[in-house]
Amino acid sequence: MTSVTYLDRREAADRLTKRGLKTSWKTLQKLATVGGGPEYRIYGNRAVYTDDALDEYVEKKLSAPRRSTSEAA
Repeated sequence: MTSVTYLDRREAADRLTKRGLKTSWKTLQKLATVGGGPEYRIYGNRAVYTDDALDEYVEKKLSAPRRSTSEAA
């Protein structure tokens, strides 16, 4: 069985920020309410995230690589 590390919202936001994607824990909290954020689970009364869920969220949010602003169309 593989060991999974669970991160609370502050830790998840910190992990994203350290990857160069500035994210506030408050943003993760809002996205958990309105939708569009990373997948999470509830442990007791806390939301917890996995690295895999954060990676998947980042991949969905990032655009394809570009060489010019004209490629945005």
